[in-house]
Amino acid sequence: MSLVALGKKPPRRAPASFLPTTREEMEARGWDELDVLIVTGDAYVDHPAFGPILIARFLEGRGLRVGVVAQPSWTGPEDVARMGKPRLFVGISAGNLDSMLNKLTAQKKVRGEDQYSPGGRTNMRPNRATIVYANLCRQAFPGTPIVLGGIEASLRRIAHYDYWSDQVRRSILLDAKADLLVFGMGERPAWEIARRLDAGEPVSALRDVRGTAYVMHSPSAWKPLADDPSRFVKDGKVVVLPSYEEASADKAAFARMSRAFQYETNPFNGRPLLQVHGQQAVYFNPPALPLEERDMDGLYDLPFERRPHPSYDEPIPAYETVKSSIVTMRGCFGGCTFCSITEHEGRVIQSRSEESVLREVRALSRMSGFSGTITDVGGPTANMYKLACKDEATEHACRRLSCVHPEVCENLKTDHGPLVRLLRKVREERGIKRVFVASGVRYDLATKSPEFIRELAAHHTGGQLSVAPEHVDDAVLGKMKKPGIREYERFASEFACASEAAGKEQYLVPYFITGHPGSKLSDTIDLALYLKAQNLRPRQIQDFIPTPMAVATTMYHTGIDPLTGEPVYTAKDLREKRMMKALLFWWDPAHHDLAREALRKAGRSDLIGRSPRCLVPPGYGHTPARPGPRPPGKGAPSGRGQPSGRSGPGLSGPSARRGRGRGPS
Repeated sequence: MSLVALGKKPPRRAPASFLPTTREEMEARGWDELDVLIVTGDAYVDHPAFGPILIARFLEGRGLRVGVVAQPSWTGPEDVARMGKPRLFVGISAGNLDSMLNKLTAQKKVRGEDQYSPGGRTNMRPNRATIVYANLCRQAFPGTPIVLGGIEASLRRIAHYDYWSDQVRRSILLDAKADLLVFGMGERPAWEIARRLDAGEPVSALRDVRGTAYVMHSPSAWKPLADDPSRFVKDGKVVVLPSYEEASADKAAFARMSRAFQYETNPFNGRPLLQVHGQQAVYFNPPALPLEERDMDGLYDLPFERRPHPSYDEPIPAYETVKSSIVTMRGCFGGCTFCSITEHEGRVIQSRSEESVLREVRALSRMSGFSGTITDVGGPTANMYKLACKDEATEHACRRLSCVHPEVCENLKTDHGPLVRLLRKVREERGIKRVFVASGVRYDLATKSPEFIRELAAHHTGGQLSVAPEHVDDAVLGKMKKPGIREYERFASEFACASEAAGKEQYLVPYFITGHPGSKLSDTIDLALYLKAQNLRPRQIQDFIPTPMAVATTMYHTGIDPLTGEPVYTAKDLREKRMMKALLFWWDPAHHDLAREALRKAGRSDLIGRSPRCLVPPGYGHTPARPGPRPPGKGAPSGRGQPSGRSGPGLSGPSARRGRGRGPS
């Protein structure tokens, strides 16, 4: 059912203005109270790329009075209470990123910048922000329903491994003591919650909203389900996960939990889940149904200001990245095990119409300061726009975790024609000078459409194009659910030919991950040798970060592949992880000490030397014929993972000077 059919038509409204953030801004609108308060860990940027604001604007567009408290003080409840008690509920989000990922790197060091805060300043939000904000709101608004949402709540909704504390934590719903948790993309559940509360239903009655979870406090309510020895109740179609106690004490049970969860993420056939935590249990309704095209259009037609709130004096780095970009779709059917997009946005691609995208392009072109360059037209994966299963009945029944691994499914429509037509229309719009595709390109899909590659090379690449082969070893790539390196090489060849035909000298900027489960020092050495043979000199490498709920995180924590039950090696020692990363900087003397240590540990001292086959030269003291000072920056890995969980690698040499590398938006 369309969202349009779920409630009244949005009322006509005055031209766009920022949502109120203070009592004075409320009163200027003539409001004496809010219907819904949104509390977010990000700065308030009125742009659809900021998830909590997208939900706030969506609810406002349906006639509700919505206010925003962004990055409140967490020393007391006064800041979140500044606009008074909302009539319906408080919605809480840590922001666009998990608050721990936003703060700490893979090496568990504090990041130097928070891209979602003014001036990139750190310490603008607390650790585990969702829990802290929920506690503050409970103090400020006793008796008001508290609803958790956003990616932090979504990915921590079941018992989960927390990398930064190195322990299994309970469902965040229990720790936050909230009434409901919205997981996934929240428009449908948020509107149903608001509509039913507005109709007079108590929050305790909202037990059947798709895309939500709630706590069952009475053992008499959940015991009949949890005590079933088969762990599956056929009549109620409830899947009972291993309990928190089991999952935290037994790694095999944790792996079973992870596997069972993954197979219930298709919104068309996913079943309810139940997980016991001591004397309580968390009940998870099936995922919310994906949005239809007209619903997606309606979201992006909302009157966003597309800029930060005027109270900020400093730039917000994340906004600078997205301010001239256009989102065309959401979701990803790739199912990469290290990525959280599928778990949060879903496997079903939800696309906007051409007309909706072009309306946003025209609005962007009229904005003050717009240069004529659209920095990105895409989404989680740019070339999944309008891709879907050939048959609706097959899609609704399918329980496959990836549509493209181990090979592209025969039922997947891979026609890039709609995307090619859209890109042509965007670049033909008045006031548009250049249009780039900076989102990740899925190259195993791109090779299905030579026309798309030609268009991409001729019109939408600014010297460099980001792609993500991640590794070269087939076994490691299998654990990632990524295609083999030959697929990447095929795309690279076709892109090079298309660039040459267009009369342009362009380069691919490949992403690689070190330390991923299944990867050993020997595999990383093979990757480094591949990079050297190709004369690829990445400037930044992603050190694998185990994020909550990902399949690869289960491998990291348990040493078990939850999908096969096979044992998996994972580097957990932080120095070993640094050595792996150093190997890929084979060209940079600052990393050679660690790289030599890695080669000796792996029994590959034969790759230390000055012959062409060697990876790094001998260190100081090992080459008496060429004494000299030690190279600067001994042992200091350059670059770090950005809050997105992946930093954008670049190339050294002439190719690096021909264009700026663009990472995923």
